[in-house]
Amino acid sequence: MIFKGKVIKYGDNVDTDVIIPARYLNTIDKKELASHCMEDIDKTFVSRVKPGDIMVAGFNFGCGSSREHAPLAIKESGIALVIAKSFARIFYRNSINIGLAIVECPEAVDRISEGHEVEADLDNGKITDKTTGESFRIEPFPEFIQKIISNGGLVESIKNGAVK
Repeated sequence: MIFKGKVIKYGDNVDTDVIIPARYLNTIDKKELASHCMEDIDKTFVSRVKPGDIMVAGFNFGCGSSREHAPLAIKESGIALVIAKSFARIFYRNSINIGLAIVECPEAVDRISEGHEVEADLDNGKITDKTTGESFRIEPFPEFIQKIISNGGLVESIKNGAVK
């Protein structure tokens, strides 16, 4: 699993209420959710994000309500990977369940800046800031989590027989 993209960066304690505000939770339409992703913290996000971009954030990303809408909105917006110093545990699990790749790497977050080009090889546990040439080690995903993400989430993995 290799991800390459431009970085959009946020700080600490980005909660699910700013990832997808509660006023939009009355829809299950993925594109509608994505069209409002991050709007309460960054009005420019939806106009800037491109398919394959990488979100970088600080500590406790995804704290707050335990809704799957938040990682779903991020994934549908085009973000392929989220790198953070740490994640709220329920957000981490919800992200894997819907097939959004997420990794913790405080060193990378401290050194990577907004707009940098980043490549992340999750199979081999390496993040490279292509803009600066710096590399960072991460723990590779276990094979079963790689399968869940590559199949688009837990439900799709079960449907395809990839996870039992």
